[in-house]
Amino acid sequence: MLEIAILAIIAALAFDFLNGFHDAANSIATVIGTRILRPLQAVAIAAVANFVGPFLFGVAVATTIGKGIINPDFVTIEIIIGALAGAIVWDIITWLLGLPTSSSHALVGGILGAGLAGAGAKAIVFDGLGKVAMGIVISPVVGLVVAFLIALLIMAAFAKAKPGRVNSVFGRLQLVSATYFSLTHGANDGQKTMGVIALILLTQGVITKFQIPSYVILMAAVAMSLGTFFGGWRIVRTMALKITQLRPYQGFSAETGAASILAVLAWLGIPASTTHAISGSIMGVGAVRRMSAVRWGLGRRIVWAWVITIPASAAVSFIITLVIKTFSQTST
Repeated sequence: MLEIAILAIIAALAFDFLNGFHDAANSIATVIGTRILRPLQAVAIAAVANFVGPFLFGVAVATTIGKGIINPDFVTIEIIIGALAGAIVWDIITWLLGLPTSSSHALVGGILGAGLAGAGAKAIVFDGLGKVAMGIVISPVVGLVVAFLIALLIMAAFAKAKPGRVNSVFGRLQLVSATYFSLTHGANDGQKTMGVIALILLTQGVITKFQIPSYVILMAAVAMSLGTFFGGWRIVRTMALKITQLRPYQGFSAETGAASILAVLAWLGIPASTTHAISGSIMGVGAVRRMSAVRWGLGRRIVWAWVITIPASAAVSFIITLVIKTFSQTST
């Protein structure tokens, strides 16, 4: 059983790495889209900030993931493996398709599906699912509105300034906003894997009650940072170049708006999607210029991918968990 637990921890860290890899676009799309930094520079900054982020914002999101979706009393190592497998499979599918879906909600769907297969509906914590639903709604909508307002205020304040001057000022400021967003990305997304690893430790008796040891935070931060460094280019192109063409002030507005939402949700323990937040924000700043500047058709395609993420990953993890249970029963 110890060997299985170790494999489960490795799988959790692999998911964290894949999360960073898959969501690298969230951290660097706008700063690349505005041509402020070269890709390698942007990736390096994002990787460092994603490492630091989990140490700055507490573990409220990890607690929601660890005991706010499934009651820990019903969790088994088979359920955890099924949950991770479902999330990873869905992440790989969407990465191959170049869709900026949510790794966070893939994990939530994975936990939900595995919990239903392994322990039934009695194990589900519906209040926690309510928190997740809140994050799904809040992050893109509020991100869009906040980024729209920030961009609108900047346009009003610099209405008489020369475009070159505006680009120069916000080009430098965007380095700050990109770092800020990467910090909150690492904080919110990094915590989710911490919650899963803590559950594994709890099932093995390494910890006697649900908590997040400091070494778990460190492991998750390293995995997230490495994943970000090697992050996926197909999704970067979709996020930064296909949704809307960005100017430096728009990139600053999008990153600041999205990061602020993520920071608040991290403190509240609400698992938010960084993909939702930054995509909504990018659309918001594009709409300031003119509504036609945003490619709403692609936006609808992205939203459709978000809508099916939780049920799709839940279905995959449900099947995988049933297979694991069947195999375990026949081998005993």
